[in-house]
Amino acid sequence: MLKVHRDICGYCGCCVSVCPEGALELIDAYLSVEEKCTDCGICAKVCPVGALEARHGK
Repeated sequence: MLKVHRDICGYCGCCVSVCPEGALELIDAYLSVEEKCTDCGICAKVCPVGALEARHGK
């Protein structure tokens, strides 16, 4: 599943807007990753600070 590096995440919402599964949600400046995340990596590619890491099932 997707790994969020919360120490560098700026909670900008870029990842939320591109998630094709709707698996990411910003709640009170906290990024929530739901189980329906397919680990596609699209969110990690658009993150401006590199706070997301797709594990691709690893």
